[in-house]
Amino acid sequence: MKTKRKSRYRDFRDYVIISIAMLMGSVGLVLFFLPNEITTGGITGVASILYWGFQIPVSLTFFVMNAVLMMFALRILGWKFCVKTIYAVVLFTVITSLLQYYVGDLHLLADQKFMALIVGSAFLGTSVGLGLSSGGSTGGSDVIAAMVHKYKDVSLGHIILFCDLIIITSSYLVLKDWEKVLYGYCFLFICSFCVDQVVNTMRRSVQFFIISDKYDVIGKAINEFVPRGCTVFDGHGFYSGKKIQALFVIAKKSESNMIFHLIDDIDPDAFVSQSSVIGVFGEGFDQFRARSKQRKQEEKEFIRRALEESEAAKGETGGAA
Repeated sequence: MKTKRKSRYRDFRDYVIISIAMLMGSVGLVLFFLPNEITTGGITGVASILYWGFQIPVSLTFFVMNAVLMMFALRILGWKFCVKTIYAVVLFTVITSLLQYYVGDLHLLADQKFMALIVGSAFLGTSVGLGLSSGGSTGGSDVIAAMVHKYKDVSLGHIILFCDLIIITSSYLVLKDWEKVLYGYCFLFICSFCVDQVVNTMRRSVQFFIISDKYDVIGKAINEFVPRGCTVFDGHGFYSGKKIQALFVIAKKSESNMIFHLIDDIDPDAFVSQSSVIGVFGEGFDQFRARSKQRKQEEKEFIRRALEESEAAKGETGGAA
């Protein structure tokens, strides 16, 4: 029951974050990129080019192209991967359509195009980062990359970058201005930087080493109120020669203050070491990334041979003894 509540809370939180992300992405596109004729990558970029060239609404092109992609993605990637992406696509379409209708020809930073590029890229990059951190996506090249990656061991980043470069370069056919195309290339770098910053911040974790005579009370408090698991290490102080117990705890960055308060309330004299962690996988943290079937088979075969060789080596050593 408790696990179900946690799962529901995580799903609710993810959908709230995706909603905020799509709002930010729509603002960046409608208020900063479209009026300044700055091209983005992915389906958003294709929709922008068709809007400038043929006055086809961005929201219409975005929705139709993503709908076609989703039909293929559902067959290849499954419903679980696509449900949040479908929600994000529909919401982005609705918000973009409403903004274009109500905002009209509002042209922010009309005489400061580079500043419009910076601000718009920050909005769109943050939007993509928040969406990815919550298991969602705005579709487009992200979905194409995921489908290709399922059958070919190719970098997702390389696929997305290749698609975006083609789209941004093709905008010259409509804009007839290489300067505007260069702004699009700049968008790729700024947006990718923002995506990395947001994703790393959302997934940032910390680890604690806690040495205290009241380690058992601290461990129980962390289990109960954070809640996070703890591991106890036995050791001894080199100078004092005393036996000690150290707690090892990994938690989200947002939970570190609560852990410090618990330690301070229980044992103000405890010795505590905190450090940042670049990646934590397992229960309560990120899941291990899926690998291709061929890669899995190769790894299993390698491990099987290694175990057989290890057992054979042990047998020979035992016989020699």
